[in-house]
Amino acid sequence: MCLRFFLTIFIFQISHGQTIYPQDYFTSPLEIPLILSGSFGELRTNHFHAGLDIKTQGRSGLKVKSSAEGYVSRIKISRFGYGKAIYIQHPNGYTSVYAHLKKFNPVIEEYVKKEQYQKESYEIELFPKPNTLTLNKNELIGFSGNTGGSGGPHLHFEIRDKNQKPINPLLFGFDIPDTKPPRLDAVYAYALNDTSYIGNGEKFSKLRLIPYGKSKNKTPKLEAYGEIGFGIIATDKNDYAPNKNGLYRVSSFLNGVNNFEILFKKFDFNETHLINNYIDYKFFKEDYKRVQKLFIPNENNLSLVKNSENKGIVSIKDKLSTNYKVYIDDFEDNRTELTIPLEGKKDTSFHFLKKLRTNLYEVHKNETKSVELNNTKLTFPKNAFFEDVTLEIHKSGDTLFVHKDIIPLSKNFYVNYDVSMYNQNDQCKLYIASLYGYKKKSNYLTSKLKEGIISAKTKNLGIFCLKSDDTNPIIKSIDLKDKKWMSNYRFLKFKINDKDSGIKNYRATINNQWILMEYDYKTENLIFDFNDFTSYPTKNEFKLIVTDNVGNSTKFESTFYRKK
Repeated sequence: MCLRFFLTIFIFQISHGQTIYPQDYFTSPLEIPLILSGSFGELRTNHFHAGLDIKTQGRSGLKVKSSAEGYVSRIKISRFGYGKAIYIQHPNGYTSVYAHLKKFNPVIEEYVKKEQYQKESYEIELFPKPNTLTLNKNELIGFSGNTGGSGGPHLHFEIRDKNQKPINPLLFGFDIPDTKPPRLDAVYAYALNDTSYIGNGEKFSKLRLIPYGKSKNKTPKLEAYGEIGFGIIATDKNDYAPNKNGLYRVSSFLNGVNNFEILFKKFDFNETHLINNYIDYKFFKEDYKRVQKLFIPNENNLSLVKNSENKGIVSIKDKLSTNYKVYIDDFEDNRTELTIPLEGKKDTSFHFLKKLRTNLYEVHKNETKSVELNNTKLTFPKNAFFEDVTLEIHKSGDTLFVHKDIIPLSKNFYVNYDVSMYNQNDQCKLYIASLYGYKKKSNYLTSKLKEGIISAKTKNLGIFCLKSDDTNPIIKSIDLKDKKWMSNYRFLKFKINDKDSGIKNYRATINNQWILMEYDYKTENLIFDFNDFTSYPTKNEFKLIVTDNVGNSTKFESTFYRKK
């Protein structure tokens, strides 16, 4: 029995790294079988996924329980992101996180609402003391939901170490049935400098996949020369869900020697933005598919990358044959293989002509760069980009074209418009927007006005413009009409929206007393629970003020009646 136990631990260490994580400490936070709609490290927009997305049968309201004993160390409620989230600190140093909740258990709910009413704010962040909200293992902490940036009802679950670095929860012994090997959808080859090429002089090429055997693939022999890199599109599915989840490990070997490995085991939130340097960002922006690069083209300190001999770059010499192999693994060690036979072929007849373009500006990675065009100024701070870049920038009227959004940034750059020619009242209605999509829809950028200069920051290149918003937000009452009896209503419901700069804040009162109204930006619902108060006078005065991002506001007032 002891031999079998130690053999199991040994195999676990070899498969999933040398650190041993407690296998029976954390239990499932739900009472239903664990089926995933999202995995740890999965490639998401501008970030790596920090936990597991657990399906809740397509509905909200399932009981969520503490995965282990501990105390509530943090509570955060936000309109976006994690929505309603609870953080539990455990005696062994780990923290578990439960996000997108519909509501908390009665004790936590009362604690949070008291603070919300005191601060007169729906969005709130609290750090209770260790003895304030203690929990036993498997104790109810709340109910699953769809709050924040969630795309549908589910529970987002994380486990973090003492430094708040997220760790793959599967390392703690959660049983997620998975007998299917990862799926390889595409493989691409990259020529990485001016003297390298693929096939007939190409710099980028999609290779033809030839399936053979069980979960094995190969490509036709690839003729190439110089420094070459490869990338793949691959996903994984669990047994009981159709969702395309992320991988656990991808490793490549050159003539049997490991030259690249990425392991989705643990990372730091400070590096999650590096995802845009890890994927082929240009390909993602143009084709909406994420290619995972199996090489490091520049300085990328992504800790998920464990081995990178020569940064994963393959140097192909003339007339030499090379065997390149890729192993794609999920957490349960189901594997898909890829073999690419390489043949070095140098051809001096290839000449690569650079396209001549105007309005070009060189931005060096280690320098701050400013570009001024008429009444606008762009500032790219030091290390805004991962490498030196050349940007095409021009302006037409108040529309500013800052290259195509195909180059990833490591930090924000700044867009400034001189609006001093407008009168002060008009200046206050102006904001900077980015334009996106085929129809060039407008997206408000947080804009600040100071001494005739309006400024905004962003981490995406693209098209920007100066816009004006003189339209008030819209308030639509669902149930409340003036002088209506509301005794039989549990909730007071509204729809609010603003089509231009967007809603910044709102404030509601009953009889001049602030009330808590929960806002869901996805549905535009604004809801008050009458149970927040134990009694009401017969006659009540309701007031709601909604303000957009440039200061336009709309007021709704009504009298309603309730039985005492």
